[in-house]
Amino acid sequence: MKKSIKKVEYKGNKCYHKAMEELIKYYNKFNEDKRLVSRHGQVEFAVTNKYIEEIIAGRKELSIIDIGAGTGRYTAYLESLGHNVTAVELVNKNVSQIKMKTKNAVVKQGNAIDLKFKDNTFDVALLFGPVYHLFSFEDKLKAITEAKRVVKKGGHILISYLTNEYAVITYAFKEGNLQKVLKEGKLTEDFVVKNTPEDLFSYDRLENINELKDKAGLKRYKIVGVDGATDYMRKELNKLSDDDFKMFIKYQMSICERPELLGASSHILDILEK
Repeated sequence: MKKSIKKVEYKGNKCYHKAMEELIKYYNKFNEDKRLVSRHGQVEFAVTNKYIEEIIAGRKELSIIDIGAGTGRYTAYLESLGHNVTAVELVNKNVSQIKMKTKNAVVKQGNAIDLKFKDNTFDVALLFGPVYHLFSFEDKLKAITEAKRVVKKGGHILISYLTNEYAVITYAFKEGNLQKVLKEGKLTEDFVVKNTPEDLFSYDRLENINELKDKAGLKRYKIVGVDGATDYMRKELNKLSDDDFKMFIKYQMSICERPELLGASSHILDILEK
C-alpha cells in the first residue's frame, strides 16, 4: 500500500522480481541504521534481541545465518556475542556496510528464496526482512522453507512480518488514504490488504502467519509483537525522558507476548523450531 513497483516475472521455480530493482533503489536511499536507532526502532531492536538471546541461551560460537541482513545491525550484534555469522543481503550498498561493521562475518549478496548453502548448515536463521517484500503465499513459503533447509534439526528460525492492521491504520486512516485505496481495490470488504507485486511492502494477519508455519512443517516456540504501538506514537516516544523511555521498553517487553495485542503491533516475530 505504499510504493508502486514493476511486475514480477517468474522463471521455473525461481521468482525473478523486476520489483527487486525498485526494492534496491528504495534501500539505496533509505537509511535503515537511522530507523533502528530512532526510539521506535530501539524498541523493536531491544525486544527482538531479548528473544534472540533467549534462543541462544548463553551458547557461544553458534553458526547463524542472517537472511536479508540489511545494513548488518543484527549481524554485528551477534558477532559481538561470539557467534559465527553469515549475512545474506540483496542490496550491494548494504553488503558494503555490513562488511564495514563486522570483522569476521561471512557476507554474501543473495536472494532469500534461493540460498546458496548446503542443507543443515546453521544453528539459527534470522529472516527479518525478506518476507516484507514477497507478495504471494508461495514466495513467502519458499523463503521460509529455504531457511528451514539450511538450518540443522532442532535449530531455530526467527521470522519477522509486517502486520495487516499496521498498514490499514497508518496508511489508510492515519495518513488519509482510505478513499484512494478503496478506489484502487487495495482493501477487501473486511479490511484485508491485497498484497500484489505493485506494492513495495507486503502485510499479513495471524491466520496467514499460522498457515505458513504449518505448511513449512515448523513448530512454534513463541510469537511476539515486538514493537506494539510504537509506530503509532513516534512523536510521543520522542518526548519521553530517557528514564521514561527505558520504562516504555520494559513495558513493551512485558506485554509483547499477549495474544490480544499481537495484530496491533507493526512487526510480529515468529520464533520457530525445525
